[in-house]
Amino acid sequence: MIQNNNNYTAESVQTLEGLAPFRKSPGMYIGSTGEYGLHHIVKEIINNSVDEFLNGNCTDIYLTLLKDGGITIEDNGRGFPHGMLDDTFSILGGCFGKEHTGGKFNNKGDSGYNTSGGMHGIGCKCAAALGIKTTAISYRDGIEETVEFSQGKMLKQITDGKCDKKLHGTKVTWYPDKEIFTETTKFNREKIELELCQEYSFLNSGLRFHIKDENDNYEKEYYSENGIKDYLDFLNDGDNYILEPICLSETEGDFSIELGIAYNTKYSNSIKLYTNSIPQSKGTHLTGFKTAWTTTINKFARENGWLKEKDSNLTGENLAEGQLLIINFKMVDPIFEGQVKENLTSSEGRTYTQRLLSTSLDFYLNQNKAGIKNIVDKALLARKAAEAAKKARDAARENNKKKKEKVLKVDSKLADCFSKDRKKCEIYITEGDSASGNLKQARNNEFQAVLPVRGKILNIQKATLAEIQKNVEIMSMIEAFGLTIDYKTMKATYEPENLRYGKIIIMSDADVDGAHIKDLFYTFIWNLCPELIMNGYVYAGVPPLYKITIGKEYKYLKNDEELEAFRKANAGKKYIVGRMKGLGEMSVEETEETLTDVNNRIIKQITVEDPKTANVLFEKLMGTGVQYRKQYIKEHSKEATYNQE
Repeated sequence: MIQNNNNYTAESVQTLEGLAPFRKSPGMYIGSTGEYGLHHIVKEIINNSVDEFLNGNCTDIYLTLLKDGGITIEDNGRGFPHGMLDDTFSILGGCFGKEHTGGKFNNKGDSGYNTSGGMHGIGCKCAAALGIKTTAISYRDGIEETVEFSQGKMLKQITDGKCDKKLHGTKVTWYPDKEIFTETTKFNREKIELELCQEYSFLNSGLRFHIKDENDNYEKEYYSENGIKDYLDFLNDGDNYILEPICLSETEGDFSIELGIAYNTKYSNSIKLYTNSIPQSKGTHLTGFKTAWTTTINKFARENGWLKEKDSNLTGENLAEGQLLIINFKMVDPIFEGQVKENLTSSEGRTYTQRLLSTSLDFYLNQNKAGIKNIVDKALLARKAAEAAKKARDAARENNKKKKEKVLKVDSKLADCFSKDRKKCEIYITEGDSASGNLKQARNNEFQAVLPVRGKILNIQKATLAEIQKNVEIMSMIEAFGLTIDYKTMKATYEPENLRYGKIIIMSDADVDGAHIKDLFYTFIWNLCPELIMNGYVYAGVPPLYKITIGKEYKYLKNDEELEAFRKANAGKKYIVGRMKGLGEMSVEETEETLTDVNNRIIKQITVEDPKTANVLFEKLMGTGVQYRKQYIKEHSKEATYNQE
């Protein structure tokens, strides 16, 4: 029965003024209030400076991570025009404090913004609304203007300051508000360097990025002379090209496009899409490329006899292995799906990309005939593998149809649980029989399962499809979890009702070797079925490092910090500090008390704030290339410590 509720009255209807909507629903404007959203605001401010470069008015952008937790972004662009927008706001103040106000709406007029990533009049307002303090200073024509905001409210507006007439540009200092960014307000320097300074320098040849971190006296400059070509070499990461980079560009009126394509020996691909230097994960420019590239390659392959008349055309999926692709499209008034601009929907993206390829590729294909033959051969092998996988998949489906009951047929070492409420069930994944032996005895076999694997599992990031398909450990876990595998791509999916466990708990020793084992498991899950991590099914067990014995009593401490705190709190008392051994050397009692008892154990849910950054890190740190790993180890070796959490 529907109950009558009279709480909805005239007082329920409100109008949110000024920047209040930004604070009411921040995720709507910046994607999330976690690390992704925090850095999205930094990107929005940098985009304004990049827009100045795109229109010929900026050569350098300076980023400084301040000791007190803020960030400053400064450019040598034109600065903001002078004057009052209305009775309250100057033009500078309005661009930061008044919704849907900006100088980029009329790009075909006299604003000087022929192309721009900022189109909605939103970006700067996010900083002003979601910062505990936001200060913007504009230098232009000998006048220095300043505006300051806190939590969306303007605190200061100075329009008549003086500066050197030669000085021009904009300086924004932003401090995130802890009331909004409850997870973290700390900027990730590596993320800013990789996704903004480095990528943007590749996309904007000639623009210099200077980054400085006051917290550790770190300074670095990013600059690219060859643009897209340099970017392809960076993505290739020292691997062997089977098709040397092809770089195309074209400008017509208000539209321009830069496109780089190459192939290497890997089985994964790397696609980077941008509109006016703003990154996307999909869009019409990618659709246009796939259509034109597939059509052109098939036509060229038939002309050269690599595809026979009886052969079907290669698909975009066949041609994806080892592909490195960069598209940077520039246009007036691009249309995006949502404020975070992840998807370009402007039809011109498809039109201009297709036309560039259809008019420019013939010359390059003939100049790189051997390389094109290499990728056709690779695509044919990929198709052959896909067809074999389809046959295997169809056969497996046929077998499943004949089963009256779903019976799990994985490695016999799986010690399953018997509860029918699978959402409450959990599976421990551990290396070796000795560790799993203790877990099997210590577990509650109603809802806790144990699956041991032999040694360190296969590094999926480096493995070929054939290696993955043949790996017993990998295939056993896929079936044990209840995943559906596409043997053509070795990507897994699942229906929640078919998952056999509500928690997948990775167990390993509390040492560096154990950390590596965990990393291999994370790599396996992220590559085959990242949704398991994104949707909160994956956990890491945290065994304690120490066992403190005081007379007949004892307690467990998980790390060095807890041990130090215990020693301070128990100075002068007698006790024994025992360093916990590996999982296989613990007693069954210790295993139960610290690892399987749901009231006392410590397990950490594995989460990912930004999938794009996670993809990059897995590829760079776990992939076939060694250049990035060497650089990372060199830069961070002094910081290396191990914390089992």
